[in-house]
Amino acid sequence: MFACIFAPNFPMAAVFRAEPELRARPLAIFEGKPPLEKVFAVNDSAGRVGIAPGMTKAQAELCSELTLRPRSLVQESAAHAALLDCAQSFSPRVESAAADTAILDLAGMESLFGAPPEIAHDLFRCAASLGLDVNVAVASNPDAAVLAARGFSGVTVILSGKEAECLGPLPIKVLFADQPGEQPSDNEKKGKEKKSDQKKEAGRLLETLERWGVRDLRALAALPEVALSERLGQEGLRLRELAQGAASRTLMPVEAPAVFEETIELEFPIVLLEPLAFLLNRLLDQICARLAARALSTQELRLTLELQNLAGVDPQFDTFGIPSESDAASSATQSPAQHYFSGRQGKFCRILRLPLPMLDAKLFLKLLQLDLNAHPPGAPIVKIHLVAEAARPRSAQGGLFLPPSPEPEKLELTLARIAGLVGESRVGSVELLDTHRAEGFRLRRFVPRIVQGTHAQKPSEPEKEKSAVAALRMFRSRLRATVIFENGELARVSCTKKKEVQGSVLWKAGPWRSSGDWWEREAWARDEWDIALQNADGVVLYRLVHDLLGGGWFVEGTYD
Repeated sequence: MFACIFAPNFPMAAVFRAEPELRARPLAIFEGKPPLEKVFAVNDSAGRVGIAPGMTKAQAELCSELTLRPRSLVQESAAHAALLDCAQSFSPRVESAAADTAILDLAGMESLFGAPPEIAHDLFRCAASLGLDVNVAVASNPDAAVLAARGFSGVTVILSGKEAECLGPLPIKVLFADQPGEQPSDNEKKGKEKKSDQKKEAGRLLETLERWGVRDLRALAALPEVALSERLGQEGLRLRELAQGAASRTLMPVEAPAVFEETIELEFPIVLLEPLAFLLNRLLDQICARLAARALSTQELRLTLELQNLAGVDPQFDTFGIPSESDAASSATQSPAQHYFSGRQGKFCRILRLPLPMLDAKLFLKLLQLDLNAHPPGAPIVKIHLVAEAARPRSAQGGLFLPPSPEPEKLELTLARIAGLVGESRVGSVELLDTHRAEGFRLRRFVPRIVQGTHAQKPSEPEKEKSAVAALRMFRSRLRATVIFENGELARVSCTKKKEVQGSVLWKAGPWRSSGDWWEREAWARDEWDIALQNADGVVLYRLVHDLLGGGWFVEGTYD
């Protein structure tokens, strides 16, 4: 058995998927270059008010109730990708018969999804969740399923051996249905000429059959084979075989790339972030629905905003719109989102990297809102392009003996909110640098640790008696000190900011000379002493440092 998913009036279905609020309005789609723009497709509401394909745009604009939209090949491409996502969520063998038609092989699918009628209804519901109004048909061969999907609305299931009976009432025009959106490459003139010749031949055959009085597939299937071959040749025999539902061919499956992107071309530019969030919500819902249909998640979102002009460029960018090296380095290590502005192309881009694969449209919207509030585009927006990199969903198992941890989605949102308040460079986890410098660390993006399995905790060993260990309490920031030498030896240390840190040096150990990165530096960076000072509180141990590069003496901490 084979199933066919067909989207009637495909250019209109692509617009309705991008703008669902237009479904209840009279809508017409036009194409062409001004002033030769003509209506390309209309919906039923527009047809009832007198709008028909072929009218000029100027004629259609006379109807005040009509909504006009230019034909968008980008929207049609996204709708076709969603159609293939719906089909591939049920079968690995899918053929892209046309921009509005997908055929899938149901062999072996009954054990997973049930009988063919159940699969057909599930396909219909899956397409509806992706924003597409489709017809679904199931038959014993691909061509019969295509004819049934194009001829009958809703869900149709044709039992094996009943093809001719079920397809008989369909009009003969269903055999010559156009395939919108299937356009050859601009460089293939021969392909265009061939398509034009095929249309002329199809029109000639249709006119001949109408003169014969053949109005439906039942009448065509009843014609004698020899006489039909003498008059119409092999093409006539092929049409008769299709009308009988007896055609047989091999399915040509296509491997759809795992590319999930959505685009909105705005009729009027937007400036405020609130309408932008409304449109981003729609794009995220569409992308998440497509990812869910393929049982995938995403770990990276790329948002590209095409700007109307270059006014209001962020001052951190240079003349050519390229961020400085320091900004790029800090963004790579500290912020989950990276951005760049292409001044030559008028595009503002944000890259949102997630710590784990996720699939939550509301979470993505909130993260993008926080990110755009911190980094606004600075110019009116005329086009929105959103891309999601597909990733396998994460698999994790909790344990009874492991401490509870927050959900990664909530944790990521909390970190984004904190970064919006205190700055991206002040949120993250500490990463030790490969150096011997004092306090050699930096902040990097916080990524929670995922426990892949549960392990029983080992019983703790009996604690051994530990000797007392001196702990150093660091001063933030370190205290500048005045040092008095007598006979070349440390004699007295005093600090102006902290008067209790002063006194005579009773004991000292050092100096310990260090450079931090000894494999890169030739000069020493600092000398360190451990000293004991006699003051009003008694004898106290301190860490004394002499900065050899910057100059000066400092007290960095005290021993408790």
